[in-house]
Amino acid sequence: MTEKADDAARMAAADLGEVADYFNETFAKFGATAKGLDWNGEATQLLSMEQCCKLFGDKTAFSLIDLGCGYAPFLDYLRKRKYEPDYLGIDISEPMIEEARKRFSGDRRARFEVGALPTEEADFVVASGIFNLRFDRSDEDWRAYILRTLDAMNVAAVEGFAFNCLTKYSDADRMRPDLFYSDPCWLFDHCKQYYSRNVALLHDYEKYEFTIIVRR
Repeated sequence: MTEKADDAARMAAADLGEVADYFNETFAKFGATAKGLDWNGEATQLLSMEQCCKLFGDKTAFSLIDLGCGYAPFLDYLRKRKYEPDYLGIDISEPMIEEARKRFSGDRRARFEVGALPTEEADFVVASGIFNLRFDRSDEDWRAYILRTLDAMNVAAVEGFAFNCLTKYSDADRMRPDLFYSDPCWLFDHCKQYYSRNVALLHDYEKYEFTIIVRR
């Protein structure tokens, strides 16, 4: 990636300072657990990871950027299932990146960076849970952030990328104003128009979210 991309990544991280502060607090309270990443529990966390793994198809060895990696639970998940990625984890939370580096200090195939966008290429790019918490940002501003991030993922991903979002089809009485509920059809259409003909929308699992997979 270029120096311009590096600058964009640093600016994006700065724009998300409030989000970073929030996750620093949850991590300080709950540690390296699903709740430390603000998931409801480990079961829902694992369900999202399962959907993202559908991006890889039959491949078990590849390079991977995990955007919004936290303390790298996805890398744990992959290793337990015999995947062998050359892994780069990126997150806006410095404490979580520090924890990830400690947890995988002996893993020569794992690297970690503080940031908000990919700064190099990889076979695959995955982003799970990074498009949910928007605080008081407007719908317009948050959609712009999502599209800017997807553009960067598309540039970085050689073979494809996957991401998830909370769905606008969530129960109205459970929706929170500080969270962003995306239109899956709109994002599917955007990915088909601008990124690839090979796009899958997964909205058939027991969670108020959807996953989109974009393949070359």
